[in-house]
Amino acid sequence: ELYTAVASRLKEAHTRVRALQVPEGVRMALTRKLLVITAAAKHDLAGAARRLDRFTDDLDAGRIPEEEG
Repeated sequence: ELYTAVASRLKEAHTRVRALQVPEGVRMALTRKLLVITAAAKHDLAGAARRLDRFTDDLDAGRIPEEEG
């Protein structure tokens, strides 16, 4: 089921973000993105899955936001 798959992938993404060796501000920005995706999943599961795909693709490619400052 899509819900179970998205929930599992969100959990995995949160684990990956916590393990990144990046400044705390970057980690917080990534965590906020995941929280937005999580909230979107409550209303648009398929859309949240697509957003999570893009988020994961960006992580895989090393595209992470710069620290705000």
